[in-house]
Order: sequence, then C-alpha cells, then structure tokens
Amino acid sequence: MMKNNADVVIIGAGINGCALAYELSKRGKDVIVLDRRHIAAGATGRCGAGIRQQWSTKENAILAKKSVEIFENLSNELNYDIGFRQGGYLIAIHDENDMQQAKKNVEMQKSIGLDVRIIDADEIKEIVPILEPKGMEAIGATFCPTDGHADPFKTAYGYAMAAIKQGARFYKFTEVKKIRVKDNEIKSVVTDRGEIKTGVVVNAAGAWSKQVAKMAGIELPNKPVRKEALVTEPIKRIFDAMVISFRHGIYFSQMEEGQILGGIPSPEEKTGYHTEPTFSFLQRMAYMLGKYAPVLKSINVMRQWTGYYDVTPDALPILGKTSIEGFIQCNGFSGHGFMISPMVARLLAQLINDEKLDLPIERLSINRFKGKVFKEKSVVG
Repeated sequence: MMKNNADVVIIGAGINGCALAYELSKRGKDVIVLDRRHIAAGATGRCGAGIRQQWSTKENAILAKKSVEIFENLSNELNYDIGFRQGGYLIAIHDENDMQQAKKNVEMQKSIGLDVRIIDADEIKEIVPILEPKGMEAIGATFCPTDGHADPFKTAYGYAMAAIKQGARFYKFTEVKKIRVKDNEIKSVVTDRGEIKTGVVVNAAGAWSKQVAKMAGIELPNKPVRKEALVTEPIKRIFDAMVISFRHGIYFSQMEEGQILGGIPSPEEKTGYHTEPTFSFLQRMAYMLGKYAPVLKSINVMRQWTGYYDVTPDALPILGKTSIEGFIQCNGFSGHGFMISPMVARLLAQLINDEKLDLPIERLSINRFKGKVFKEKSVVG
C-alpha cells in the first residue's frame, strides 16, 4: 500500500535522488522517492564511475572538491562499502591552445585548494605506464591524485538503504502522471498507483527531467543525448588513473576487478531517446584506445551499452527553486551527476530544510538562462 502524503517527494531514484533522500531523512523529513523503474536504472547505472575535480568553472570544481571530501568517508558514514578509491585523473593536453586553457583551469583549481599540476609528455608514462604520448598526440597533461572512482550501483544503494533505515520510502516501478499545482504552489503528485499530497517535489529525473518539469508548468532547456560505453575482459592491474581527453572525447580506466571501462562519442551520436548501440562506437573506441594504449589493442570487449546525458546549454546542473513554490530542480548534470552528487544532495537538503547553505547555488538556478551563460569547457564528449 502506497503512502498518500509526504514532506518531500523525489522523482527519480538515481544517485542524486537517493543521496537527497538520505540527507533529508537524516534531517527528520518524511521522504518518498518515486521511480518508474528501479534504483540506478538510468544514467547512474550506465556511467563511467569517475569522480573528477578538474573543471574549468569554479562552480563545478567546488562542488566536486566538496563531494570528494564526503566520498572519502562515505563508506563509513553509510556503513556500506561503495568501492571508493583515488587513483587520480590524467587529462591529456594536445596543443598550445589546450595548454593555455589547462593553465587557466589549474590556476583556478589551485586557488580552491586542489592538489593539481601540469606534467610534461615524459611524465605521462610515469603515472600511466601503458600510455603512448605520441599516439595520444599529447604534449602534456594535467593530473590530480585525489580524483578517483566509486561504484555507482553500490553508492546509490548505500544511500538508499541508509535513507530507508531513517524512514524514507522508495516506490519502484511507479510512474508519475501529473503534478498538481494550485495558486503557484505544489499540492500533490499523481502516480499510476495513487496520489501523494506534498508541498515539495524534487525533479531528479535525469534525461526525463524536462517532461517532469512540464507537468508543473516549468520549461527546462535540457536535452537527452545518447552516450555509449563498454567494458572489457578483466586483466591484471596495470594502471590506477582515469585517462581522459576533451579533444578526442575518450575516457577509460581500470576497474577494481581488472576490466577496462570507457567511452567515446559515436559518429552517430544523437539527441533524443535512442537506445540502440552502434558498431561505429566500437570501431572508434577500439581505434583510439589502441592509439592511447597499444597494449590494449587485443583486449576482448565483453559488453557495450547506451545511456543518456541530461545536457544543459552550459553543461552545468540546474539546482534549486523555481517560480513554482516547492518545485525544486536537481537535474541537467550533463554526464557529471555521479561525481558531484554528495555535495549537491547536502546543499538541496539544506535548502529544503531552510538551513544556511554551505555553498551558494544561485548561479546554478534555472534563472541563469535569462542572461548570458558561461559554458563549462572541461567536458568529455
């Protein structure tokens, strides 16, 4: 039997929905999380598992840095091993234009306390011995040793189980049909299993957040973009860092069990809800992976899948209040929702609970699109 009222209804049981349910229930809020499928069924369960603090915008960099501080103790906090490890991120620099942007990025990143530096081509192999700088077309790289990985499934489930212990309720395979608004205020959420009265709805629906927002009369600029990834057979551990290139759009790393997980934009990449995997992605990924790390040319691919980025015009998330009282946005992460989820959840919980926020989020509100926006440049794919 589904409960018919709550302080807060969260639409979407991805990493941000689960983390927010935990933070709110910890504060004594009566929380319901709805998902038309199950926990981590969307982008969370299809992401590259990386946790990166190296960004071009201070907003993303600070959110990521504060999230890493939470990630470092999250297994203990949730009493659940999320598989967090810090092997660093190595980001390729391909020419002088890249180098100038990298210098700007590193200057800003150091100003907020990040341990990050620019390395030359020779040092690339010292950090990741399997890489071939000439094949990468790299003149150098940036490296931050406190960047890392965690298991997206374990992290989402860890947050969800901790939230449930604190009284939150998760209703899986429950589809939202309508959001009732009266006098510009949220009144209830109508699902295919019944109606839930509430004064606060959080739109954490990922690539479907635009449709959810429309139910409340809000127009979002988000677009779903298909992304593809693959995982290989397990091999002995040969490197620890995540390797990425903004120029080529490639990312890859070695998982705890030895598999290589990675992705790259497909030549057939499309906006919209396209689920079909493409052979052109496999061809492109195999070619570039072989150039970056020749030792991986003969490795066997075990699985390929598709997912969606929930992309905003500036590749920054949409967080916080809207013109509808009680309608909170937690979307538009543009492929980076997992890595900043701990701090995003904490900030939105503080906002909903009328607490003082640890960080300002006004510049991440939907209102920013009324003026000039500054695009995040450090985006893979």
